[in-house]
Amino acid sequence: MTQITHISRRLKPMTVAVASGLAALALAACGNSDDPDYTQPLFGATTYSQIKLAGYSFKDMNRNGTLEPYEDWRLSAEVRADDLLSRMTLDEKAGLMMHGTAPTVADPSGIGLGGAYDLTALQDLIVRQYINTFITRMGGDTANMAAQYNQLQALSESSRLGIPVSISTDPRHHFQYTVGASAATSGFSQWPETLGLAAIGDDALVRRFGDIARQEYLAVGITQALSPQADLATEPRWSRINGTFGEDADLAKRMVQHYIEGFQDGNTGLHDGSVVAVVKHWAGYGATREGYDGHNYYGRYMTYPGNNFAYHLKPFEGAFTARAASVMPTYAMPDGNITIDGITLEQVGAGFSKSLLTDLLRGKYGFDGVILSDWGITSDCDANCRNGTPAGVAPSFIGFGTPWGMEDSTKAERYVKAVLAGMDQFGGVTEAPYLTQAVQRGQLTEARITASARRILVQKFRQGLFEHPFVDAAKAAATVGKAEFVAAGLEAQRRSLVLLENKDKVLPLAASVRKVYLYGIDAAVAKQYGYTVVATPQEADVALLRVAAPYETLHPNYIFGSMQHEGRLDYLDGNADYEAIKNAAKYAPKTVVTVYLDRPAILGNVQDKASAILANFGVSDTALFDVLTGKARPQGKLPFELPSSMAEVLAQKSDLPYDTAHPLYKFGYGLGY
Repeated sequence: MTQITHISRRLKPMTVAVASGLAALALAACGNSDDPDYTQPLFGATTYSQIKLAGYSFKDMNRNGTLEPYEDWRLSAEVRADDLLSRMTLDEKAGLMMHGTAPTVADPSGIGLGGAYDLTALQDLIVRQYINTFITRMGGDTANMAAQYNQLQALSESSRLGIPVSISTDPRHHFQYTVGASAATSGFSQWPETLGLAAIGDDALVRRFGDIARQEYLAVGITQALSPQADLATEPRWSRINGTFGEDADLAKRMVQHYIEGFQDGNTGLHDGSVVAVVKHWAGYGATREGYDGHNYYGRYMTYPGNNFAYHLKPFEGAFTARAASVMPTYAMPDGNITIDGITLEQVGAGFSKSLLTDLLRGKYGFDGVILSDWGITSDCDANCRNGTPAGVAPSFIGFGTPWGMEDSTKAERYVKAVLAGMDQFGGVTEAPYLTQAVQRGQLTEARITASARRILVQKFRQGLFEHPFVDAAKAAATVGKAEFVAAGLEAQRRSLVLLENKDKVLPLAASVRKVYLYGIDAAVAKQYGYTVVATPQEADVALLRVAAPYETLHPNYIFGSMQHEGRLDYLDGNADYEAIKNAAKYAPKTVVTVYLDRPAILGNVQDKASAILANFGVSDTALFDVLTGKARPQGKLPFELPSSMAEVLAQKSDLPYDTAHPLYKFGYGLGY
């Protein structure tokens, strides 16, 4: 009992909660009949000395030779966080509220795309600026990713209090890659986009996906997933539909819940083995004006002509059922008045909106986790960001920001506005002095900073990061992309295919089909299935074509506009994929088309040319041929309707689901064989 008592005597300046927690441990040490049976955590690699007490070991994270409550893994996350906060300076608390980009060496992009972390820059950020949460955009070899992560984590052990680093990522397991929305990588199991998971509609499968992704993330040191997208795809022209679960709120609600339960390892909240799920984008992002994306100045508005904002909140209810740890607000701002449950939304981006974050999210829905801003909401949006770069000048991230509704405010004003609205952490920035200076000026209280810092620390403690922050690089290489994970992803790809047309039962391909003409498909894969690949449709028994949904690049002089799919959804003459379809239909006996639906394509002039149409949401050639040959069967149902014309797209309301007048294929449509 002596050592426990000694610890308790050092608690005079600490909170009652901390003292109470230690008192409970003291009673246990005295032989109380309710003495808990603690399991000693395995620390793994560490630079810390260890303190031995009551038969257990503890890390001496502040290197003072005494067991502090925050170092005591027997205490609750909340008690440990309160103790740690009592030892932190205002600068250190403000540092917790930054969610920076992990810099890499030899990276001209400046957004962390290299293969090795810049440890000099990171030492400054972690040790001197007290920042310990970063997004990684590193790809490549997974063993290297793990080793690089360990070097970054080692820096945290040299900091004053030893607060471990948390690493986040955009989605890595799908097919489409857009900077700022998803991450290019190799080695991870590959699954259809979340639209494909919605097309399957299997709760257990989407949870299995989340569980596999969780294991692969943790293997390389990723502890936060900047997903899922709970946004609804009610505006068919929207550039970010591929990351959603479609346009039906009930389906999306189910999918969001089970996705999060997979990533967080259950629905009881964070614990050792959980990956934080950051559900986004709160709220209404999918009802975007003309389908333009909120990353762009010209796309900063969401519009609700159908007065249907409440419908767009429904998928988030699934997230709250799953006890999602974090929420990311949308960039977009209301285009006109939106009122929900007597709360009128402010005419600013959600990250600055007290009505959305405090009144609605924390108030009505009782959310008590971390609110993390989307990237760059406090950054300036310069003339090029607002108007596009001049002719002949390539767009870039220089001068880019997303402070919608606060464009003409100062950075300092944006930080204050966001924190007072309810923000806990700022994505993509490392500018903690703006917060400390706001406290010094009396614009924010230190208690308000402490409240956000506490939420962030509690997550780290619950995840076990203080006990075992390092990963096993050799194990990472064996875990990421293991055979059973890859097989599960392939099976999901097969199941997610939606059969839209199958004239004369051309699918599955008959045994008599031996010669195939290919467009957009790897000939080597066709040959593995026993087919002879010919050079022209005229020579083929069947023409097999893989095409993309139509799109336009309407804003090439904006950095995100240059990368995103906007505009028309129908094929026009001159489109390379459409010309290939017309050519194949003219000369081949049978034509089979699979179209990648990152948006709801208009397929009327494909329907009349193709013998069979398969919609896909990301599929490998191997999975595709399994379905074409009948080795597997398409099981998907459309997660959104496919319109019949652009005129009907223009007439629909951005906030209403499945509301084009005469859809070519309705929501939930899908044939089988």
